[in-house]
Amino acid sequence: MSLTLAYGVQLLSSHHLLDEVITPEHWSLDVNGIDNADVPFAHITYDTRAVREGTLLVCKGRFQPEFLDGLEDRGLVAYVSERDYSDYTDVPGLIVNDARKALSLLSAAFYGMPQNELKVIGITGTKGKTTTAYFTQAILNAHSDGRCAMFSSVDNCLDGHTYVESELTTPESLDAFRMMREAADNGMRYLVMEVSSQAYKVDRVHGLTFDVGAFLNISPDHISDIEHPTFEDYLYCKRRLAYNARAFVLNADADHADLIREDAQAAGIPLMDFALRTDGSPADAALVARPANAGHSAFHIAANGHDLGEFSLSLAGDFNYANALAAVALAHEAGVPFDSAAMHAMESVRVPGRMELFTDTDGDIVAIVDYAHNYTSVRALIDFVEQRYGERKPRITLVTGSAGNKAFDRRQEIVEAAQDRIARFVFTAEDTDTEPYIDICNEMLGHVTNGHVGTAVIVDRVEAIENAVRDARSHNGLDVILIIGKGHERWIKDLNSHVAYEGDDCVVERLLNMA
Repeated sequence: MSLTLAYGVQLLSSHHLLDEVITPEHWSLDVNGIDNADVPFAHITYDTRAVREGTLLVCKGRFQPEFLDGLEDRGLVAYVSERDYSDYTDVPGLIVNDARKALSLLSAAFYGMPQNELKVIGITGTKGKTTTAYFTQAILNAHSDGRCAMFSSVDNCLDGHTYVESELTTPESLDAFRMMREAADNGMRYLVMEVSSQAYKVDRVHGLTFDVGAFLNISPDHISDIEHPTFEDYLYCKRRLAYNARAFVLNADADHADLIREDAQAAGIPLMDFALRTDGSPADAALVARPANAGHSAFHIAANGHDLGEFSLSLAGDFNYANALAAVALAHEAGVPFDSAAMHAMESVRVPGRMELFTDTDGDIVAIVDYAHNYTSVRALIDFVEQRYGERKPRITLVTGSAGNKAFDRRQEIVEAAQDRIARFVFTAEDTDTEPYIDICNEMLGHVTNGHVGTAVIVDRVEAIENAVRDARSHNGLDVILIIGKGHERWIKDLNSHVAYEGDDCVVERLLNMA
């Protein structure tokens, strides 16, 4: 059904979002007497700069009535808002009690409910979402001859093979449904998407029911005045996925796993759990992975006690086998048999900016580029270094910054996760809106309490990496440089703008290949 003014009123009313329909002459609960109420909108947007002929504009966020000036001449035919703008425009207004929820529902309708043409898989958790999404897409692509789309914090893929850098972990609702429509029109049968806590906090996925959802883990993150005021709020938003899914996958070892089980039970949906077991402990989950050798370079995966074989991932780290278990469970719930050869498609997956290892020609310097950005992920990264290189007693340097204007707790957490286990910090720029890089670096420096760890503040990120490599070359033995927070991104956010940046991976590769 095409989105018209009349259908929009009906849709919003059925979801208890509509307050009234307003024109300069009349307030009503319906569109009787409004011309062209049954004419489909040609365009929908929340950006006044994109208004053109036949546009429905959703006014959300910090919208100012002055933004409406001249829009009728450009083709504005109606607006959706939480307040009356009839003093500024003659077009009809649909007044709602929540513009963000309205945007999501109207966007889905405008693009023809594309989610109904896809099997949609949603993944949430503090860490591992992106890797799990890539693993799951690889399995589903192998199963469906390349017909799985993906939305991730790294890339979006709408045709099963072309990857374009993304801007948000979970896209704004209008953008998400637009991309779903493109994916469905491209012949995609599946969509794998990361679902951030903010996606539920600001209603980017309102009204969307996932065919399968996954909860990977939880640890304090994104706690700030502009994100989540408390850990409870952060967890609550993550938990919403269970109430908006038809089946669920859960890491049995996640903090608050019992609460998530209660959520799935309350939602009346089936739940499959998984667990990584590296110490011989009982197989107390439906899916279990255990090391296949002492070096943990491969793992056996068993489903309900039945061995599915040996899996060897291209991505290093035990924690990635937990992500692999989640992917196997998600793919199975989406229709892939446990014993399908497609399950092994994830073995060759590499994720840009995730656990990318670089080594100099002598093998005495190892650099790892990763998106680690909080206590849990930094600790897991150092655990990997100690497991893989511990016998060589590596000297570890951490090149890190932290996001500006948000998630202020990360700055101390990163330091606390690393300072008793590394030789040196190099604090540098990451991303910020308006907060100066140097202030963030100095704040992190102030959290260092271990007098034995070296420190440096070098705001320019390329210079910081160059300094770490130069310092590593001055020592005998193995030096491991951990460069975290930016991955393969080719920009650094400064003053709300993306500034071109070479990329951590490119900088490291260039430096280590130098004679």
